[in-house]
Formats: sequence, structure tokens, C-alpha cells
Amino acid sequence: VSHQRSDWISIHSRICHLLIPVLGPQPCFHSEKDRKLGKEQLLRKQESLIAVALSTAQGFVWAGKPLEAIPAALQALRFSSRVFRSGSVQLVPIYLLLAEASTGAGRLRQAAKYLSQAQWIVLQTPDCSAALQSKLHRGLGLFSIAEGNLDQALYHLANDVYLATAEFGLNSIEVSGGYFHMANIFFHQNKMDAANSLYTEV
Repeated sequence: VSHQRSDWISIHSRICHLLIPVLGPQPCFHSEKDRKLGKEQLLRKQESLIAVALSTAQGFVWAGKPLEAIPAALQALRFSSRVFRSGSVQLVPIYLLLAEASTGAGRLRQAAKYLSQAQWIVLQTPDCSAALQSKLHRGLGLFSIAEGNLDQALYHLANDVYLATAEFGLNSIEVSGGYFHMANIFFHQNKMDAANSLYTEV
């Protein structure tokens, strides 16, 4: 009952009206043209459902409510796996969001599984963008911080900065997140010169 309630609060109250046309019986089409149109409409409905679930999950993470984010992110993963394939690069941002929410909720083992899945997909995608690789390294860096492995965190965050710079440019806002998390680590280690330098860069 508690799971159903948290699921309802997190996502189902927002997507209930979208579930029926997606999961319910599909109409029978008599022509190839109608079948094609029906498939396109179903795809648009599924994509809309994914967008709502993903933005809801992200909103909960930003609001500091990681437990509420997990059911919404799982719905986004469920329907993304239907629309794309299970090893599709489109699933990586959802796995990273699930890892972030799980880490925030103290479920480090589950977070590690999501990060492994994201990393495996990226490794299997030779033309994966530097932007997505950057997000993966940031996720791995934040997970390493949660584990207390600061040297590993700095390695991943440095890769995050490098890849974000390659994709967006040296002075882009996308680079600042990696610098900020690195600065926090140096601050924690009492290496104030390095921390202040990176805070200034941010």
C-alpha cells in the first residue's frame, strides 16, 4: 500500500490519463496508411509520457526528494525501453537520473547498477556524443563522492570537464558543474588554493 501511495504521489497522478491510450487495446486499422498513422500516433503518445515522467523525476531530484523521483524515473525507463531498445543510448540519461536519485536516497548498491548499465551502453556506442560521456563521468564522480572515494571522484570529474569543454567550449555553462564539484572536494581536503581557483572559474 505504501508503495502504491508513493507511486501515485510521484508519477501516476500525472500520467494516468496518458496510460490508457498507450497501454489499452489499440484500434484495428484496415489500410496500410491507417496502420502507419496509428503507429505514429502511438509513438507520439509514448514520447509524451516519457517526457512527463522524466521531467517529473528531474524536478523531484532538484527539489531534494530523491525517493519520490525513483518511481517517475522508472516509468520513463519502462516506456523508453519500449519505444527504443533496451541497449539504446536514449536510456543513458534515465539510468543516470536513477543513479543520482538512488545515491541521494542512500541506495548505493542500486545506484551502482544503474551507473554500470549507463556505462555499458556508452561503451557499446562508438559514436556516443562527448556531451553524454560528460554526463556519465559526472554521475560516476558524484557516486564516488558518496562512496568517499575522492581520488576516483576527481578522476571522473576531470573527464567530465574535459568532455564538456570538447562539446560546448571552454567558457560554457555546461563545464561549470564539473569544476564546482571538484572545488568542493578540494575544499573538503582543505586544499584552499585549488578550491578557490576552481570556484573562481565557476
